[in-house]
Amino acid sequence: MSTGSPYRTIMRLALPTIIAMLSQSVVNEIDVVFFSRLPCPESSNGQAALLPSLIVMWAFGGSLSAVSVGTQALTARRYAERQRDDAGAVLANAAWFCLLAGLAFTVLGLLLLPTIFGLMLKVPEVRSIALGYSRWRMMGVVSMAMTMAIKAFFDGIGKTHVHLVAAVAMNVVNVFLCWVFIFGNLGAPRMGVMGAGMSAFIATWIGLFIMIVYASLYRAEYRPLQWSKISRKLTWSILKLSIPGGLATLLMMLGFGMFSSIVGKLDAADADAAVKVAGNCGVEAVNGAATTDIVEILKLTFTACIAFGTATATLVGQSLGAKRPDDAERFGWASVRLGLVIFGVIGLCEGVFFTHPIVNFISRSDAVRAAALVPMRIMGIVTPVVAVAMILTEALFGAGNPRFVATAQFVLVFACLVPLAYVLGVIFHMGLVGIWTAACVYCTLAAIAMTWKFRQGKWKAIKL
Repeated sequence: MSTGSPYRTIMRLALPTIIAMLSQSVVNEIDVVFFSRLPCPESSNGQAALLPSLIVMWAFGGSLSAVSVGTQALTARRYAERQRDDAGAVLANAAWFCLLAGLAFTVLGLLLLPTIFGLMLKVPEVRSIALGYSRWRMMGVVSMAMTMAIKAFFDGIGKTHVHLVAAVAMNVVNVFLCWVFIFGNLGAPRMGVMGAGMSAFIATWIGLFIMIVYASLYRAEYRPLQWSKISRKLTWSILKLSIPGGLATLLMMLGFGMFSSIVGKLDAADADAAVKVAGNCGVEAVNGAATTDIVEILKLTFTACIAFGTATATLVGQSLGAKRPDDAERFGWASVRLGLVIFGVIGLCEGVFFTHPIVNFISRSDAVRAAALVPMRIMGIVTPVVAVAMILTEALFGAGNPRFVATAQFVLVFACLVPLAYVLGVIFHMGLVGIWTAACVYCTLAAIAMTWKFRQGKWKAIKL
């Protein structure tokens, strides 16, 4: 690992992960595009419901999926130490935990959905859509978490292409099923937004099945399927690394939920709890739809940032396991430099050169397009800064230092993102532009915090 170009090594690991994670993100991007083809106001209300639904989904499924943090860090260390059997034991314990905890999270989530959306969404039409969609997605928490655990194992041993196969297959199925059930094609019932939720539910379980098949192919070398490998001690070792990452995810989702509710206040500020637009669209949640569209556009870019970070986490973990901390640091900064260049170009495309075509493609509502344009430009320009924050966050996860990330997220979300969004957007009447300006400040401070912590180098001495 210490010889050769670090950039080439990072790209070799990152490219399959980027394609896989982008493909997986298509599950939600397809929803946005298909929703835009529904009649108004169903289209805009469906888009407005999507972001709160995904926030809630990630609060449950994403926080549980953070078990991948400990799984990847420990797997990479054991792989570098040539302890294949111990690496397989990490997978066995992570997968078993995700199965049991996932069932509990699913039941809890289904029970709490009405209360959560009652607090988050003030427009009744949007709230009703979010409930129907999220009930389907919540039943995919187990498949989501177990898939991420198995993915983390393969990422840890450098087999980043495995998840690519599963993600592509999963999303081919999802696109087809969305086309069938959202619009009622091929004689199927027209389910609208709920059809997208059901399609994603089916697709995620297909993805998990493929990942399990791949894991079984490695049973001779790693023996991950043996019951004797289940150990409370090892499970706790995984959780000690993963719980701070899970808390970081939960805090971020809670913060973004509050962020989304502030956006909802803009829509609810009008007399009819939404913006009335001319024509046949009727009542339309413009700000909520615009925010969902911005998030879904940027999520493709940010997913690629995380993929770079995942490759960096693998290389950092393997280098530390091989007792080469200087190599770990070299890979971290090389990934940051790559991220600045690549995502700087992407950010210019999103925020400067092609902003109008992108916004026009994702929504057919003139009001939503107008609301999304300036915030999209703001976030496009700050994209390379976001890349630095995400890459170094994953690098710290790979080094086994998730506690700092969780603490930093807590401070930044509740001392910066949420209060600043409310002050700028509501009190100073800057609207959606003010709310997304707060997001820009939050991303910049996160990049500064992660850069400072990684540069300190104390993570080099962490023993796993």
